Amino acid sequence: MESPGARRGRRARPSRCRPLLYTALAVVAVSGVTAGGTAYVKARARPGTEAVSSAATPSASSSAGAGEEALVEPVTKPAVDRTALLGKAMTAVSVPSGAQVSIAVLAVGSGESAVYGDAAFDTASIVKVDILATLLLQAQDAGRPLTAAEKAYATKMIENSDNASATALWHTIGRADGLDAANKRFGLTATSGGEGELWGLTQTTAADQLVLLQQVFGEDSRLSAASRTYVQGLMKSVEADQRWGVSAAAEGNSWALKNGWLARSTTGLWDVNSIGRITVDGTGCLVAVLSKGTRTQAEGIALVEAAARAAVSAFAGG
Repeated sequence: MESPGARRGRRARPSRCRPLLYTALAVVAVSGVTAGGTAYVKARARPGTEAVSSAATPSASSSAGAGEEALVEPVTKPAVDRTALLGKAMTAVSVPSGAQVSIAVLAVGSGESAVYGDAAFDTASIVKVDILATLLLQAQDAGRPLTAAEKAYATKMIENSDNASATALWHTIGRADGLDAANKRFGLTATSGGEGELWGLTQTTAADQLVLLQQVFGEDSRLSAASRTYVQGLMKSVEADQRWGVSAAAEGNSWALKNGWLARSTTGLWDVNSIGRITVDGTGCLVAVLSKGTRTQAEGIALVEAAARAAVSAFAGG
């Protein structure tokens, strides 16, 4: 036994203890989603702690030093097949005997799109949006604003669907050649201008009309912001008796559209079309509905509106 003096004279030895391990919460962030819908999650350690991985055996990346990011096991998120949803929704639409309908939809926020049907249709008066887009593109190329006369024609052509105004601007743009040249730049691949004065018999598809709508309403466009705003304003101001079509699927007045209707002299059957931008359940959608072969204009309008409502149901709510 040591004496008290001996104990006082000997320096105390440091205590040998296992260091305490302090843990901290990792900051978790979703780092990306693959095209197939797989979301990859990264765990980012706070300073002074080690990155944590959910893998059973740490890899070089998961055992990275303090402050470094480590890849964690993917969290699978099933992809949504909008084309299948659109096809299913369209089975509920009653198409009159002998008639055809095609539709294309794009959700503005997500960029998801789907097309039902690939047949070619007469544009009727929806080509008036294309005529105006072509005029604006040509004016941009020339570095000039539209003339007062061109603006007057454009207003009547879109808001009132005035055919004489459309014919005047059809000549201004160089008729079918001018339209086709602009459409090539816009990215339309299945649209061809009508022969001679027959701008209403321009041939198109729903998919191509969706591309045109992206030029009018999207930022990745050949048209300037001012040109896009101009067209959009006219499409929001069509006269009251023409506010049918894709607007049937919209919330309140959240729409901008152009409709087309034409009775074919050879058959007496109707072409009825509607294109535009709408909002439904908080989701902005570009929608193009084309139809042909109905016995009356009213029957064609009913078909177009039913198709629009069914189609956006595949996209509403994201």
